[in-house]
Amino acid sequence: MRDLDDNDLAYYLATGIGDIVRGTRAGGLLHGRSLARVANEVAQCWTDEVLSVHRPDDGTLSEGVSDDRSRLDKSRVWIIDVVDGTKEFSTGRADWSVHVALVVDGQPTLGSVGLPDGRRVFRSDVVDHVEGPRSGNMVISRNNPPAGVTAVADSLGLTVRPMGSAGAKMLSVLLGDADVYLHAGGQNEWDQAAPVAVALASGLHASRLDGTPIRFNKPDTYSPDILVCRPDMTEQVLAAAASMQP
Repeated sequence: MRDLDDNDLAYYLATGIGDIVRGTRAGGLLHGRSLARVANEVAQCWTDEVLSVHRPDDGTLSEGVSDDRSRLDKSRVWIIDVVDGTKEFSTGRADWSVHVALVVDGQPTLGSVGLPDGRRVFRSDVVDHVEGPRSGNMVISRNNPPAGVTAVADSLGLTVRPMGSAGAKMLSVLLGDADVYLHAGGQNEWDQAAPVAVALASGLHASRLDGTPIRFNKPDTYSPDILVCRPDMTEQVLAAAASMQP
């Protein structure tokens, strides 16, 4: 069944996941790890069923599902994280996100990134980054700040701002609240696929710290680093980030 355009499907998935995950907070009946576990399980179950109905021939890769590697034989693979920033979500913070991406032959073809607590979903087919004066900020991981990032920020004249999920950090650059999102020390493909798809579609720069494109649907889902920044700062930031390379 292919009654939905891929962009629409990604958007409806991200919107539905966000609604489901937020709903698990109802009444304050669950907290902490119990809340996070139920939110992930319920949202993932719904997502798997939707994809089985609408894209039964596509591959999938999700944080909450065992990887049987059958995706490696597929050209089209949906890469999903129903709650990116579980710690933020389960402790009541708003800087968590929902990631839905379609990767075709290793390329992040399209995606949607939701900020459910802000009631917003950003889709790659209708998105643009905010231009104008620089914010002077660099966003980094709140829970796993990369080594050496303070020196990089200082060399660029930027102020470091810790935030939660990868999607929230990328969107802060897209919205003009930050100029650079930089991470080193490792993530997984589901952390990066949707944010990279939306960032590239919006006109932002998105790559590895050495400037090479980020590829997806690899046998090993580990991805060592990521850079998303304003396009007019790309060369400057890549030069500064070179000091973080092993």
